[in-house]
Amino acid sequence: MRIVLWDTRRGDVSKDFAGGFGVGQYHGGGGLAGRVVRRGFKRDRRPTALVFAYLAAIFRRLGHRVEYAEDRLPRGADLYVFNPALITLARERAVIETVLRQTPRPRVLVTGLVAFTLPEAFADLEVTIVRGEAEQLLWKLDEVLAAGAASVEVGSVRDLDALPFPDWSAFGPRRFRISYDFWKFPTALIQQSRGCTFTCNYCPYIIVENATRFREPERVVDEMRAGIEEHGFRSFKFRDPLFGLDRKRVLRLAELIGGLPRKVQFSIEGRIDLLKPDVLTELKRVGLTSITVGIETPDERILRDHKRAPINDDRQREFVAFCRGMGIRTVAGFMIGFPGDTRQSIEDVLNYAKRVGPTFANFNVVTPYPGTEFFQQVKDQIADFDFTKYDVYTPVMKYRHLTHEQVRELHTRCFVSYYFRSLYFAENAHLVWPWLAKLGLGRRRAPTGLAGKHPAAATTGKGPEGKQAHGVTLRTDAAHVAGAGREGTGSASRKREA
Repeated sequence: MRIVLWDTRRGDVSKDFAGGFGVGQYHGGGGLAGRVVRRGFKRDRRPTALVFAYLAAIFRRLGHRVEYAEDRLPRGADLYVFNPALITLARERAVIETVLRQTPRPRVLVTGLVAFTLPEAFADLEVTIVRGEAEQLLWKLDEVLAAGAASVEVGSVRDLDALPFPDWSAFGPRRFRISYDFWKFPTALIQQSRGCTFTCNYCPYIIVENATRFREPERVVDEMRAGIEEHGFRSFKFRDPLFGLDRKRVLRLAELIGGLPRKVQFSIEGRIDLLKPDVLTELKRVGLTSITVGIETPDERILRDHKRAPINDDRQREFVAFCRGMGIRTVAGFMIGFPGDTRQSIEDVLNYAKRVGPTFANFNVVTPYPGTEFFQQVKDQIADFDFTKYDVYTPVMKYRHLTHEQVRELHTRCFVSYYFRSLYFAENAHLVWPWLAKLGLGRRRAPTGLAGKHPAAATTGKGPEGKQAHGVTLRTDAAHVAGAGREGTGSASRKREA
């Protein structure tokens, strides 16, 4: 068969984020300063969704011809495959309608999280909905095609190592770059695990399965090696939502990455309490440049209401400071725009972000994703069900104390105020522009004043007093792990309506 993987980048979409629902980019409000921030978002060409690279490899293994089409429609294919994001759903539906008007009529598969959670969006179209992980088509393509216009449950891939390596050749991979994580390109997406074991009720990563599956470290590094040799990849963004969950696997992975023929850069995403100092040290040694963490809000009550396990405020600040001292970038997500938010509560989030001080702060507007428990809880508080606006930068909720315009203005203020201040540049210049450090410029400040505390609280093998690293005493005593004390900036001092 001739198979077309159809795709779009309309709306500045990045389909691999938000569990596959995709996200947009900051709109750039706030005058010149806001446009500068937006330029930082738009300068990259982010990689095509990882699932499409897997599907390209799978279809070719099965003996089919594969073509990638971005915002164009090749005619005459036997099968068209779509992986819509929420914000591109309307656009992709329109293209599917055009595809189905061809003679003879081709087959159409719709995959991904949007297809899984919103099959009714395609009910009037002669398409096959693949509900589950699209990579299951390696084993179930014939079954799915035989189902005709229907919704087919395919489940999840149990053995991730049984999948072929993603095939990036059709997607122009040498243009891929993610510059908030790296300064060496091109960049590939990669996984060493899938799924999440936590229960945050707004999170799309647990919709299909609330469990974690792992690949063997040897297989992951073999994939990295192949990417280096075939496409010249110099950086890899791990798309695991919980990198660090299995400590032994991570340390083995670090050992193997260190044995690659070329030094590469890589970034990870995880929870602060899973990333211990000794693990960070090993990962940094072999190329770790950036860590993405979700801080969300300093209001502990909000976090508990949405089933997210809070992390002590000072542990978050110390973690970021520790990473800064090691030369590791931190990318932190913060949430504003809860239905009960006030001007002050949003200012509290901004001020807390400044105190934590990540290299890059991303302020997301609360967005209820279909299929999540949160979506069902707040359905009567959603003001707009136009999914083209579900880009995490556009207000879509009903707010009790603010108008939509006020939320937009405060959202813009968060970005502009965070980045345009002297302390931001003083603390992060050596990370944002690494060439400054090579010239002996910028501040590479080791964290100080944290004796007796550390967010990771790892066992170091140096006795109960821990060891000294980058000016921080890493303690492992029980009193420290309990993490008492808020310094007056935690959730106890900030109450807001949920």
